[in-house]
Amino acid sequence: MPLHWDFDATNKIIRFRLEGRIGDREIEDCYREMGAVSGAVEAKAGVADFSAVTSFEVSRQTIVNLAKQEPALPGEQRPRVLIATSPYVLGILRMFQMEGESTRPNLYVVQTHEAAWAILGIKEPAFAAYNGK
Repeated sequence: MPLHWDFDATNKIIRFRLEGRIGDREIEDCYREMGAVSGAVEAKAGVADFSAVTSFEVSRQTIVNLAKQEPALPGEQRPRVLIATSPYVLGILRMFQMEGESTRPNLYVVQTHEAAWAILGIKEPAFAAYNGK
């Protein structure tokens, strides 16, 4: 699966990194996996990093359908940041942001990791494999 995750235990941030080719099936699988993993940690915020995505072939309908689902990271008020360096992926993620605005009021779409950390109020994240603590 083109999804990897880690956790910053100091700042309580879960990060999902997507990579490679992402189509409808892959994004749906990733979304389900994010939801399953989010329950394993007590995250105050979440980051989905699309900067390593090389091909993003996700239909508008799939984006709308995902936006209408419950957030993968539960808790409406938790900050969520989506990072996309590609202008095309950035545009698709902004559509997700607009479609899911009612259940994700604190969702931000940015182009850089630095912008993500600034939104979350951290200087240097310390992501590592989750050790269950």
